Amino acid sequence: MQPIFQFNVSPSIPASLEPLRKLAHNLYWDWNNEIKGLFQRLDRDLWESSNHNPVLMLGTISQDRLRAAAADEGFIAHIHRATQELDRYLTNRTWYKTQRGKSAEDSDECYAYFSAEFGLVKSLPIYSGGLGVLAGDHLKSASDLGLPLVGIGLLYQEGYFAQYLNADGWQQEKYPINDFYNLPLELIKNADGSELRISIDYPGRRVYARAWQVHVGTVALYLLDTNIEPNNRYDQDITDQLYGGDKDLRMHQEIMLGIGGVRLLDALGLNVTAYHMNEGHAAFMALERIRMLVQTSGLSFEEARQMVISSSLFTTHTPVPAGFDLFPPDMVMYYLGEYANIFGLPREEFLALGRENTGDFSAPLNMAILAIRMSSSINGVAQLHGEVSRGMFQHLWEGVPTEEVPIFAVTNGVHAQSCVAKETQDLYSRYLGEDWAMSGTNNTELWKRIDLIPDEELWRNHEQRRQELVMFSREWLVKCAKERGASQMELKSASEALNPSALTIGFARRFATYKRATLFLRDVDRIKRIMHDTNRPVQFVIAGKAHPKDIPGKELIRKIVHFIHEENMQDSLVFLPNYDIEMSRVMVAGCDVWMNTPRRPREASGTSGMKAAMNGLPNLSILDGWWDEADYVRTGWAIGHGEMYDDPDYQDEVEANDLYDLFEQEVIPLFYDRDNGLPRGWVAKMKDAIRLNCPFFNTARMVKDYARQAYFPVSDRCHAMSANNFQPAKDLAHWKHMIAERWYDIKIEHIDIAQASDVQVLQEIPVKARINLAGLKPEDVRVELYQGAIDDSGNIVDGSPIPMDYQGQDGNNAVYTTTFPMIPAASGGFRCVSYHSIPSWVMPTNRA
Repeated sequence: MQPIFQFNVSPSIPASLEPLRKLAHNLYWDWNNEIKGLFQRLDRDLWESSNHNPVLMLGTISQDRLRAAAADEGFIAHIHRATQELDRYLTNRTWYKTQRGKSAEDSDECYAYFSAEFGLVKSLPIYSGGLGVLAGDHLKSASDLGLPLVGIGLLYQEGYFAQYLNADGWQQEKYPINDFYNLPLELIKNADGSELRISIDYPGRRVYARAWQVHVGTVALYLLDTNIEPNNRYDQDITDQLYGGDKDLRMHQEIMLGIGGVRLLDALGLNVTAYHMNEGHAAFMALERIRMLVQTSGLSFEEARQMVISSSLFTTHTPVPAGFDLFPPDMVMYYLGEYANIFGLPREEFLALGRENTGDFSAPLNMAILAIRMSSSINGVAQLHGEVSRGMFQHLWEGVPTEEVPIFAVTNGVHAQSCVAKETQDLYSRYLGEDWAMSGTNNTELWKRIDLIPDEELWRNHEQRRQELVMFSREWLVKCAKERGASQMELKSASEALNPSALTIGFARRFATYKRATLFLRDVDRIKRIMHDTNRPVQFVIAGKAHPKDIPGKELIRKIVHFIHEENMQDSLVFLPNYDIEMSRVMVAGCDVWMNTPRRPREASGTSGMKAAMNGLPNLSILDGWWDEADYVRTGWAIGHGEMYDDPDYQDEVEANDLYDLFEQEVIPLFYDRDNGLPRGWVAKMKDAIRLNCPFFNTARMVKDYARQAYFPVSDRCHAMSANNFQPAKDLAHWKHMIAERWYDIKIEHIDIAQASDVQVLQEIPVKARINLAGLKPEDVRVELYQGAIDDSGNIVDGSPIPMDYQGQDGNNAVYTTTFPMIPAASGGFRCVSYHSIPSWVMPTNRA
């Protein structure tokens, strides 16, 4: 019999338990152990089965359990403590106020952080890996610091895939449906109770999206959802899967994220003063912002573009050109051609906004290039990555030396209270104080107190975390084996995997080929000898997903699984399917060493090793990403010395052997060198890992860096450029136009350098230059002497500019003078750099 009506019957929450709803809908519970412990206490089994989702718990918990909790005075007291914790947190975020003089609530600025993915909690699977988890940590620390920041993203009905392996070890994907009404989300509504919606005109139809809000402490994360009527089936699926579908769907998603995100901010009435693109996925936001300024404020295209540039910032996470989204010219014009019409731009000029080579009319639109050209602040995510990015994008600043390309670096971090095990946090709080998670490198006295932790206590705590990892791994392997229909023998083997006392090496990350997950298996006989030493056993815990279309990445997973079975290594090497935030937390706390083997410099940053270090784990890694700037001697081991190779097979051979040597000669002996059962040398390295890495490689420091180096100056520029009906933006746009028209007519007419037969090192040499400025004023330019060594091609390298002083006119020429110290094997050139006093980034162009 078919039902006529269906009812979803939810438990009735007693009045004394009503505060649980508010606590459940603010993700602060994820990094506050008092609140998280409250929900675990309510029903631990349901906490686990709900994927750590307190909203779902409250919707499915038994009425009997609620009545029992309401009658439990201890539980009611716990609710009061948790409620006070949340209220205190929401009203006591003061760092921003100390920097800007106002609280976020009273501020006249707002920073909008756009990202295609956000990794916040296990129960909200709208992330794929490190980029998303970093975005989630960014929001958490922005909340901790009290920044007036909001997040903008997409709410994926299926999210990123859930991974499972078949009997052959081949990765399979499934896409569980997210029930938004049973997640820590709130639907945004208008004053009349109707859904707040935005719309975008795609070719031939209008697509609507509603918005959901996630409370991340004090930060609001807004997520767009197209799975609604009256959208057709295809359009409902725009926000179906993260990184799924083809290029056409990716175009639809990035239009929704960038253009839809800007329209949502406008519908919410937020006065955004800094727009932050976390990777290039949201770069179409710039087009929408220009359109709004042209159509609503009467600015010209150039004036509107200048306003957008002045108030935008871009973070790139990609160290190789192949990592950027590219869209064919015809596709771009099909979906976005109306913007070209509004801007009054011909096809090729419009496409040139995002082309690397503006003269190549067949070139695709590159989302990273579009983001760069529309931003006044551009950064990489580690110092080495900043250097790589300056080289990768140097051609966009013609004639500018690589070291002067205006791309800086903000080294990534991780949110300490989200990744350090609860028991380890309690240990730190006892000896370091409650503020350890927010304390930076300037608080040296706090971090010195690491030495106050007794070696025995730190080691005992870590051994407990390793035992928890072993138990977690066994239970997870048994669960996965049962789902696969494994035999009883396989189930027994899974239930006995790993040794709770053995040296445990962790490796967990996306299975892309450049990360070389199987490097440690290159010499099978040698790694087996290392692992099967009965006196000093070594074991590996491996996890990670390959993109569904990455066949070589999936082959790496299968290779590991085949090695486990073919070499009978089930007891000492495990692959844990379906890696996620919670599995990561267990691994980075319970392993003894965190291993990372990318091809340098392909790892932009990497953050899992930071999480491991915060739990006291030494890292064993190639000198790439964040590890290249860490103290890799005192807090771990470096594989190699930062070499670069042309032959990848030779590189693998050299670095695999170096890895084995480190295992045999340093890592294993230090771990098993015991003093009455205690590895004192190892514990000393653990303490160094905590003391030297925690205060710097955390998102509290990272978000402060973004605030000081990007958000504050960009927001200030936004206010300055929009003053007086955008007059400064108009002036700067017109000035840039004038510079562009006259720049290539500038000529260095004559140079006078004092000659002497006997010149001493560092002797000051006077120089005079006569420059025809082609009608520009002296205040429009800087003239510099550029001094440095000469390479084999006759170019100046590692040069440094010496400003020249304007002395007046000599006919049609401006006269500039300076002196410079004579340096052996050095030479000099001259250059003219465009310069404007209005605080906005001007892409410099040189002329020697």
